[in-house]
Amino acid sequence: MKGTVHYEVKDGVAILTVDNPPVNPLSDGVRAGLVDNIKKAEEDGDIIGVVLTGAGRSFIAGADISEFGKSPDGPGLDEAFKSLEFCSKPVVAAINGSALGGGLETALVCNYRIAGPAAFVGLPEVNLGLLPGAGGTQRLPRLVGPAEALKMMLTGMHVKAKKALDMGIIDEISDDLINDSVSFIKKVSSESKDHPKVRDLNEKVLEARGSDNILLEAKAMAAKSRKGQFAPGQIIKCVEAAINLDDFDEGMKKESDYFIECLVNPQREAMIHIFFGERAASKISDVPRETPIKDIKKAGIIGSGTMGGGIAMCFANAGIPVHIIDQDEDNLKRGVSVIEKNYQFMVDRGRMNQEMKEGVFGLISSSLDYNDVADCDIVIEAVYENLDLKEKIFKTLDEVVKDDAILASNTSGLNVDSIAAVTKRPELVVGTHFFSPANIMRLLEVVRGSKSSDETLATVMAVGKKLKKAAVVSLNAPGFIGNRMLFGYTAQANMLLLEGALPHQVDQALENFGMNMGPFRMLDLVGLDLGWRARKLSGAEAALPSKIGDQLCEQDRFGQKNGKGFYNYSEGSRAPNPAPENEEIYKAVSAENGIERREISDEEIVDRCILALINEGADIIEEGVGQRAADLDVVYINGYGFPIWRGGPMHHANAMGMAEVLKKLNIYHEMTKSDVFKPAGLITKLAEVDGKFGDAPSKEERKEKLSFSESSVAGNL
Repeated sequence: MKGTVHYEVKDGVAILTVDNPPVNPLSDGVRAGLVDNIKKAEEDGDIIGVVLTGAGRSFIAGADISEFGKSPDGPGLDEAFKSLEFCSKPVVAAINGSALGGGLETALVCNYRIAGPAAFVGLPEVNLGLLPGAGGTQRLPRLVGPAEALKMMLTGMHVKAKKALDMGIIDEISDDLINDSVSFIKKVSSESKDHPKVRDLNEKVLEARGSDNILLEAKAMAAKSRKGQFAPGQIIKCVEAAINLDDFDEGMKKESDYFIECLVNPQREAMIHIFFGERAASKISDVPRETPIKDIKKAGIIGSGTMGGGIAMCFANAGIPVHIIDQDEDNLKRGVSVIEKNYQFMVDRGRMNQEMKEGVFGLISSSLDYNDVADCDIVIEAVYENLDLKEKIFKTLDEVVKDDAILASNTSGLNVDSIAAVTKRPELVVGTHFFSPANIMRLLEVVRGSKSSDETLATVMAVGKKLKKAAVVSLNAPGFIGNRMLFGYTAQANMLLLEGALPHQVDQALENFGMNMGPFRMLDLVGLDLGWRARKLSGAEAALPSKIGDQLCEQDRFGQKNGKGFYNYSEGSRAPNPAPENEEIYKAVSAENGIERREISDEEIVDRCILALINEGADIIEEGVGQRAADLDVVYINGYGFPIWRGGPMHHANAMGMAEVLKKLNIYHEMTKSDVFKPAGLITKLAEVDGKFGDAPSKEERKEKLSFSESSVAGNL
């Protein structure tokens, strides 16, 4: 059995310590330990009460995900919880650290809850496509009220000890947790034999009975922030049962039924896939775990624009001093002003107080002199995409910055090896592709140059973790992972437009699929003129998929920046409005290129765009540009708005079945004659054996992948 519960006695109080490193999940050994030790405490006449706590930094971090869908060994969670809830002696949950999911639910079956100052609680099951299935949906509304309980469960937010005290989740905060918990037990056991059970606290749910406002607001919140997800609706149904059913156990039965529905729903598997995928992505296959990591005490940023300012905020938010350099004083003042306004916005919204703002903003300094980043441990260049300019900056940095500092480029697609080659420290050069806005978007593509050292890579991945990014390693190849996959996706969207679809139809079909934003809304947001201007400067002719966009630019339709692109925009609004005046342009460009427009189904739109992602992703995996299939899913969910409940494009392909993926690719390859749909070799191989992306490679394949060359990275599967 996994985990145990230690038993000791102090001043007549049994102290039960959950020990299941590293985070104390409720594994079979823990459940058995709870049942056995509560029974032991009850049978000992000298014991007046029980304190339950956790070893290490966690109280109980939740259920053991590895046991989901399996028959439990030993006592189930229900039996363990009943032993705590109906113990004849008072039980205090001494919450020493994180009490998440099943951990908070454990605390809620105890009579009292005392927390250390660094403790935090939450019910984040919604992030895994689940609901709190051990009484959380029934007990938390009774303690804090249905509205606050729904907010916690639908957001999955963590609540720090002080706020938890204000909300009524915990009874006290203590710096001397175990001793104070023992004293608390001695006090309450001498004052009364009746100790409160959360299940009996009906006042707050009765207050909500008869009013639909709480549930309607929760549904609106879920529709906005959890679009397309199954679990939020089930959580709301559970709380509705807590409000309207007189029998607590009837509510528990409803919760159990709705939990099982979540458990068998495909979204649960997809979201747990991403949960583990993000953790796996942080590990580089051929970089030893014991690789030393540089201590990053100060960072430098070159460029004070949108990206530079956002990256600076990431470091400051992590408590790392950061210095911004720009060559233009007006640009620098403007950039720092934007950062200050961003922090003030957070103060105005209640996300931080003025003191916190001053502390974080105070970590950001700026100047026009490169010598001011000489003492930085990492310097990130964040200027626009121009290789000559970036090489010039890196030459200067190489001369100015201390010899052991890491130099990183925030390029979205330029050759990191070319940039590294102009320095005397190519082993300390790496790509760090942040996504805009960098202070909000979680994705960080770490681009591995051919000479990037293990220490450099390990350090940058550690920095990514400290900045709370989902960091994914990519080989230094054109487009890296995300933008390389995106090329075929947007090209197909544009081809569908040429063939007869309209922008709103394409966007709506893909947003109904779950994409956060359709491709034409995205193009309007980014700006249609970027590629158009570059082609005009170089004299290059637009490829077929770009012809409509270029024609719109010729009509001064650049996107949101000037209020008209594929859509029209009202002043001060980002909401897209129809642009029927564009339809003649679409028809004309189609006719000029010999394309007969036709009716196109939503199914074809989704198939062609999503299959383009999947097929290119398969090539990326087979070439070793990405380490593993799940890494590509992490990229697309955290950087490109792919629906988390579908698990990413590669997981979605697995759910479709590789034979079905291959069949559809062949259909669209025959229909369009486009190489985008020429089935990738890996897909053909997997279809033959009914395999999936992410299946473990053979020893021979792994050995072959571990061979090192200038164009491949070790351990890419």
